[in-house]
Amino acid sequence: MDLYNKSIIHYPTLKTMLMVEKVLKEADTSIDREEIKRRLPVKIMHQTLNLILQYLEEKGFIADSHKGILWVYNPSPKLKKEIEKGREI
Repeated sequence: MDLYNKSIIHYPTLKTMLMVEKVLKEADTSIDREEIKRRLPVKIMHQTLNLILQYLEEKGFIADSHKGILWVYNPSPKLKKEIEKGREI
C-alpha cells in the first residue's frame, strides 16, 4: 500500500513518530499494536499507528509479522561493511 496515494485522516506528528520508535527500540521481543499503544505515554489512533508502522517498515527499521513488530535497524558501520562484503547464495 502506498503511503502517499491513500486517504489519510490524520498524519502523525514527529513527536508521535519518535515515541513509537522509542517504544519499539526498547522492546526486548516483538510486540503487537495494542501493546505499543499501551506503552505510549499518550493515546494514539489505530490508523495513525498503522501509518507510522508502515513508514518504518518501508524504510527498513522494523519487521512486521504475524508474531508482532520488532525493531531490526542497526546503524553499525561494522555490520554494514560485513553485509557489503558478503554474497548471496
